[in-house]
Amino acid sequence: MASTALPSQYVSPTEIRTLFSNALSAMYRDEVPLYADLVALISDANEATFARRPQVKAKILETNQLERLHLERHGAIRLGTAEEMFMMARFLKLMGMVPVGYYDLAQAGLPVHATCFRTTDLDSLSQNPFRLFVSLLRLPLVAPNLRSKVAEILSRRQIFHNRVLDLVTLAEMNDGRLNQSEAAELITLGLQTFKWQSSAVVSMAEYAELHSESPLLADIVGFRGPHINHLTPRTLDIDAVQKLMQIHGFPVKDMIEGPPQRNCPILLRQTSFKALEEGVHFPSDRGLALGSHKARFGEVEERGAALTPKGRKLYDQLMQDCTRRGITSLDEEAYAAVFAAFPDDWETLRKQELAWFRYYIAEEQDLAALRQDSAGMIPNSVEECVEYGWIKYEPLVYEDFLPLSAAGIFASNLGGENANRAKMGTQLGDEFAALEAALQVTVKDEMYTYARLQEESLASCRRVLFVEVRSNDK
Repeated sequence: MASTALPSQYVSPTEIRTLFSNALSAMYRDEVPLYADLVALISDANEATFARRPQVKAKILETNQLERLHLERHGAIRLGTAEEMFMMARFLKLMGMVPVGYYDLAQAGLPVHATCFRTTDLDSLSQNPFRLFVSLLRLPLVAPNLRSKVAEILSRRQIFHNRVLDLVTLAEMNDGRLNQSEAAELITLGLQTFKWQSSAVVSMAEYAELHSESPLLADIVGFRGPHINHLTPRTLDIDAVQKLMQIHGFPVKDMIEGPPQRNCPILLRQTSFKALEEGVHFPSDRGLALGSHKARFGEVEERGAALTPKGRKLYDQLMQDCTRRGITSLDEEAYAAVFAAFPDDWETLRKQELAWFRYYIAEEQDLAALRQDSAGMIPNSVEECVEYGWIKYEPLVYEDFLPLSAAGIFASNLGGENANRAKMGTQLGDEFAALEAALQVTVKDEMYTYARLQEESLASCRRVLFVEVRSNDK
C-alpha cells in the first residue's frame, strides 16, 4: 500500500521564507554596502548588550529566541496598482505570509496605504519572523492633472517574471507546495522584483513633475518595477546603535521614532541612515541622460511587547499629549516624563492587561522541585500557577508597525511631503475595503492575532498542568 506521507522534496513555507529573506539580505548587502556595515555594527551592539546585561541573554536562551534575533529582518516595497498587490499577496502566501493590519499613511501626507505581510503562528515566528511592509499607491490622492499619466505608465509594466507567475499558479494547484528545484527557481526569479532599477521609464522632465507632486510618487511610478527600499535588522539597544551610527559617520536620522527607552520595551522603536543619492539613467531624445534618485536607506528597529487594546489606547493618548505639547524624542527628559504614566515592569503590564504574553510551563527540573515543595499539589488556577512558578511568561513581540513612525522614517528619507497634503486621506471613503479588494483576501486584525496566541499558550499550560500532570500524578 502506497504511503500517504508528503514526498520529502517538498519545501515548507517557513523554509522558503527563510531562503528568500536570506537571499534578499545578501542582495541588499551587495547593492547597498552601507547596509552591510550597519548589520555588522548591530551585531556588535547586540553582543555588547549581552555582556552588559547577561539576564537579557539568559532570557533569550531560555525562550529559544537567539536564532530569531540573528535572522530577524523586515523589508518594505511600494507598489503601484491593485493587480501588483494581488500578485504580491499570492507570491508571499507561498512563504506562509499573510496580510495583517491596515496602515493609512495618507494621514501623514503620503499617497499610499499599506499592510504587513507576515506569518502568524508562534512556531513559524520563532523560526523566521521575516515580515514585509507593502505600500500601495492611492491614485485618488494624486493631483487630477497627473492621474491619467500615472495610470498609463503603471499599466505598461509587469513586476514579476513570467516563470514566477507560472510557479505560483502551479503551487496553488498543489495545495501551496513546491519541490526543492521549483522553490529555488521561485526565489531566484522572485528576487528580480526587489532589485534596484538604475534606469527610469520616464523622462527627466516627467520624473521632476512626479517628484514635485510627491517623492514617493516618483519612486513608485518612475521605474519599470518596484524595488526593496530598505531592509531592517533588529537590535536589543537602539540608543546604542544610534550613537554608534553617529560615531562611524553614518548619515543618521536625527531622532528615534516610537516610545522612549524603557526597562520593559513596548511596541517598536526605529531609526535609519538617510536615503542614498543614486545615479539613474533617464530616457531622452539623445539616448540616456544621467540623473539621480533618492529612495533606499538602512533602518534599525528595536521591538518590544505587543500591547492590548487597553495598552495601545494609553500609548496613543501619551503620544497625542506629546504632539499637543510639541515634545519629541529629541527632548529625552520631557519625553520620558510623559511616558512615566505607562507602567514599566512586566508584572504590572500583565496584571493590568496592558500587554500580550506567551505563557509556558517551567522547566522539568523546576517542576520537580515545585512538586516536592507543594507535596504534589498543583495550584488550582493559572494565576496561582504563575504566582508559585509553575507557569512562566514572556511578552509577545510586537510583529507589526506604527503608522506615524513609518511615515516619519519615509518622510525623513524622501525629503518630506507638501504641508497642504498632511490630512489628504481624511476625506476619502472606506480605503480599507479598497485594499482588501486589491488583495482579494481578508486582512487579519493584529489584536485578534495576539489574543489568539496568548490564549493558545494558556490553553497549552492548562492542558499540561491540569490534565496531563494531574492524571500522571494519580
